[in-house]
Amino acid sequence: MDHLDLLIDLHRANPRQGPGGDAQTELALRLTGLDRADALTVADIGCGTGAATLALARLLPRARITAVDFLAPFLATLQQRCDAAGVAGRVTPLQASMDALPFADGLFDLLWSEGAIYNMGFENGVNRWRRILKPRGWLVVSELTWTTPTRPPELQAHWEREYPEVGSAADKLAVLGRNGYSPQGYFVLPESCWREAYFRPLQATFASFLDRHGHSDAARAVVAEHEQEIALYDAHAAHFSYGVYVARRVD
Repeated sequence: MDHLDLLIDLHRANPRQGPGGDAQTELALRLTGLDRADALTVADIGCGTGAATLALARLLPRARITAVDFLAPFLATLQQRCDAAGVAGRVTPLQASMDALPFADGLFDLLWSEGAIYNMGFENGVNRWRRILKPRGWLVVSELTWTTPTRPPELQAHWEREYPEVGSAADKLAVLGRNGYSPQGYFVLPESCWREAYFRPLQATFASFLDRHGHSDAARAVVAEHEQEIALYDAHAAHFSYGVYVARRVD
């Protein structure tokens, strides 16, 4: 297996592929003020195995949701989860790249993306996705965000190397403003969304993952990457998190 295949195998069985929580998904939806009884058109971009997709399907009983990811194994798991939850008739899995979405202009009432927009960059993503939103449509994204005005130099250097667009909430709100959105809400994911919802379930799979792959050097390297990510968060949780941004398209 190559590195990507190993990552898929590690993450596929987990409920989440990144920090988040159902309560936070509901809070973000509430900040939009959308009528949950409406027959909304929704796209969950970078949906993974469907944690946010399933939450949105429960919260929006008449919505038609397109769940987009470029990894077919994640979408297969999402389909199984939707079948089990009884929402498959309202969720359409779509294998596509988030930087080449095959949608007509002005199609969606709501675009959703939790912990995924970094793959194409925050500004590039909000700029290019805007065209598929209806006028006055809503955008909800979570994005790596500094939560303190200063932070340790080693942490600053790490994230500027790994994700040069890391910035403060003010930086991100300004990006939204200059790309045709009116910011309407913002909050920070709490530590429980990282530790209990993401890291702890992931850690519980490390041993079985290594056993499946014969404790190969490549498999051990994947686990080491994730252990380093967890250690970084444990050491510096006060300084960064995901910010959740709620904005409306303006014309």
